[in-house]
Amino acid sequence: MKEPTVLISADDDTLRQSLKLGLPGYGYRVIESTNNSSTLTSLKSGGPDLIILGASTKGSPDALSLARQIRRTNREIPLVLITQDSSEELAIAALKSGIDDYFKQPFSFEQLSSALNRCLSSVIVPDLPAARKPIVVPLIGGERMVGDSAVLHEIKAYILKVAPTDSTVLVTGETGTGKELVAQLIHNNSARRKRPFVCINCAAIPDTLLESELFGHEKGAFTGAHSSREGKLKLADAGTVFFDEIGDMSPYAQAKILRTLENKEVYALGGRSSIQVDIRVVAATNQNLEQLAEQGKFRKDLFFRLNVARIVLPPLRSRKEDIPGLFDHYIGRFNHFFGQQVEGLREETLQYLSRHDWPGNIRELKNLLEAIFLNRPSGRISLADIPDSFKVWSDNAQDKAPSEQERLLSALFFTNWNKSKAAQRLHWSRMTVYRKIAKYHLTRQGQ
Repeated sequence: MKEPTVLISADDDTLRQSLKLGLPGYGYRVIESTNNSSTLTSLKSGGPDLIILGASTKGSPDALSLARQIRRTNREIPLVLITQDSSEELAIAALKSGIDDYFKQPFSFEQLSSALNRCLSSVIVPDLPAARKPIVVPLIGGERMVGDSAVLHEIKAYILKVAPTDSTVLVTGETGTGKELVAQLIHNNSARRKRPFVCINCAAIPDTLLESELFGHEKGAFTGAHSSREGKLKLADAGTVFFDEIGDMSPYAQAKILRTLENKEVYALGGRSSIQVDIRVVAATNQNLEQLAEQGKFRKDLFFRLNVARIVLPPLRSRKEDIPGLFDHYIGRFNHFFGQQVEGLREETLQYLSRHDWPGNIRELKNLLEAIFLNRPSGRISLADIPDSFKVWSDNAQDKAPSEQERLLSALFFTNWNKSKAAQRLHWSRMTVYRKIAKYHLTRQGQ
């Protein structure tokens, strides 16, 4: 499948050269334009999938004028503005001109690439040729990540970028968001995929059994050790170790794991020498490790060792557009498991379930569907098929759930009205934050 084409329209030679050199490394084909006329000509010929408009402070009006010209004939193509000015006035003007996102120089290519992926994945134009549609790269083996939301496209792309490396990955997110699935996908898409994938539940191993479980023991090392036993880390040699819920590890266990990560060696209980291990580490937690580290409850040196590549999984309530696809996916699986032929959800059922905030995330959705299948529904699932206990609990929760406006205000107050940080917190683009601020007529007190 052809890589997406990005047209760079900028009179700044340095910016244009930087983008020309940097973007191909993130999977984009780059074409250039130095004036408005050639940009509009390229657009009419159907060349680019996305346009980056470069603007200095003085040149911003020209860039926005070009954006307005483009929008008169094409309302679909994503427009991204790169500028030296990040004022709120410019952001509002960019919003009115049809800009989808903007960046201030200097910028991170990783963040820019994520924004471009988000913009491209949000474009749905059915009659475009295949080469112009958003790129979806398949993930190898086993379970798959279900959903077409912009944030999920970013996560899939990042998994494919980090998986071939041997970098340590930290996966964070609420319970039920799919952290183990991400770890498995990283392993399946790496050079280690034919070697073991060993999952270790850090919350389930007491300190008294830690060394024996992880590092192994020799015969006679302790009472009951009638034979030698390899630990889980040795069993994972040349493969991947997944430390699940690492935030629940005791300080003693943290120290032991840190030493293993630093030296890539283990000492079996009763052993006389170290054993070298070649492991790739993926860790996951539903806790805030930065906060735990500041409180002295999690070792800072271990956090820094783990926090190399970071994947943040959003809660299901922030990507509700993925809910229909998730129901279709699990209905297919449960049809096979239960030997049934359920066709899907009735429209009113889907609308009702889409209003639910899913605090248990994908795991809760899957468990609800399994409970429905136990009652052997037929045809399409109706509201009558949903357990009454779920309806009562869900209705009460919906009455208390914060509105979109309340969530936006909460994010703005939490970040001291930093729009970029609020967007990250809400898993929105910065332009979406500005649109919602305008929609709800929000202003900062004192302004």
